[in-house]
Amino acid sequence: MVTINGEEKNAAGKTIYAYLSEEGYDTSRVVVEQNLQIIPQDQLENTLIQEGDQIEILCFVGGG
Repeated sequence: MVTINGEEKNAAGKTIYAYLSEEGYDTSRVVVEQNLQIIPQDQLENTLIQEGDQIEILCFVGGG
């Protein structure tokens, strides 16, 4: 199991990009932290989610 934004998920073995896409995130508007390391946008497609990972997904929103 993996902890994503405080919730246990069965996402091990997927890339971060695949997980984000499946969950409906706009990948151009998020920052992802995996085990306290920020993952650069250009590495989301190649970074695998491992069993036991702690992942935080932060979404940018616009407004005024």
